[in-house]
Amino acid sequence: MSSEVSSTSYIQHHLENLVFNFNDFTFSEHGFLTLHLDTLFFSISLGLFFTLGFWLVAKRVTSGVPNRLQNFVEMLFEFTQSQVKDAFHGESKLIAPLSLTIFVWVFLMNFMDLLPVDLLPLIAHSIGIEYLRAVPTADLNLTFSLSLTVFLLILYYSIKIKGLGKFAKEIATVPFKAESIWLKLLLFPANLLLRLVEEIAKPISLALRLFGNLYAGELIFILIALLPWWAQWLLGAPWAIFHILIIVLQAFIFMVLTIVYLSLACEDH
Repeated sequence: MSSEVSSTSYIQHHLENLVFNFNDFTFSEHGFLTLHLDTLFFSISLGLFFTLGFWLVAKRVTSGVPNRLQNFVEMLFEFTQSQVKDAFHGESKLIAPLSLTIFVWVFLMNFMDLLPVDLLPLIAHSIGIEYLRAVPTADLNLTFSLSLTVFLLILYYSIKIKGLGKFAKEIATVPFKAESIWLKLLLFPANLLLRLVEEIAKPISLALRLFGNLYAGELIFILIALLPWWAQWLLGAPWAIFHILIIVLQAFIFMVLTIVYLSLACEDH
């Protein structure tokens, strides 16, 4: 029974975020104004690392034979450019940089899942930090923040490209169209409801897909860490290799769906 309790507490401890509550200025998680400090720290740090790294490459770019880092960045840039050209049918200077940022940033946050489960929590414990989760994308708050940002961009491009009047008309008359004004008014609630379901489903699916895959991966690594050392090597290495595919694929899917959703926002049909 004691081993079951210790295993349960071990799992619960690794799934607890480092939080700060603005309601009573404590490190307890209750109420609305609660920040997950570890999620903020790792996501911002990785974002700054990515931005600074790409900025340094851009400052030192050469037209001759590129070094390995420049070659890698150019390869990533060309990869995202090709995805944008294939999926985005509008015109915008923001989409390609946004797609590159999403892919690299989400990949780096996902990559934190490959670090040893106890490494960063032990380092944090040594300096007095009780809880620490190192995978930002295993936090539903962060994945929803990313998806809601995409949702706001969808609304922005829908209004910018089509105009507010045309956008409102589309909401009121699609998918059920009618010639009579009275029939249009009658069908308006159904059109509005279907449009709301369609639009709300986009950020929810983006957030839950990324969160679910990374949370499951994190949980499996924690469960493997409870096994004997030889079983950890036997199961941990194959799972880590397979998980590399997952973290790359999830970053790619988030980027591609963002491009597709923004492209749909710019189209009339």
